[in-house]
Amino acid sequence: MTDAAPLRTDAKAVVGAFLVSGVVHLVRPQTFEPLMPGWVPAHREVILLSGVAELLCAVGLLVPRARRVAGPASAAVLLGVYPGNLKMALDASRTPSTAFKVAAFARLPLQLPLVRGALRAGR
Repeated sequence: MTDAAPLRTDAKAVVGAFLVSGVVHLVRPQTFEPLMPGWVPAHREVILLSGVAELLCAVGLLVPRARRVAGPASAAVLLGVYPGNLKMALDASRTPSTAFKVAAFARLPLQLPLVRGALRAGR
């Protein structure tokens, strides 16, 4: 008997996104500084903390016994970084780059399936 069902494809997408993003948060935090809303204090520290959180959530989703905690935690991280994605989209709307606008605005609805995948993994 196994501890849990295999990880679903949508949850695997969360794991992949968190592994890549978490590493970038830690190795190149300056990449995320323009995304930080002004009302968020201690930008660099929050960026580093969110990278650690993403990596911990990714590992938690990969460990069947940790999914009950890692699933909702992953959804919370995704919702927590959403203001940064929204700021990126608003900033993009003021640039002449159509490609940047499309990419920035496309990210907004794409986070919803990731949140759903994280929550499903936690059940």
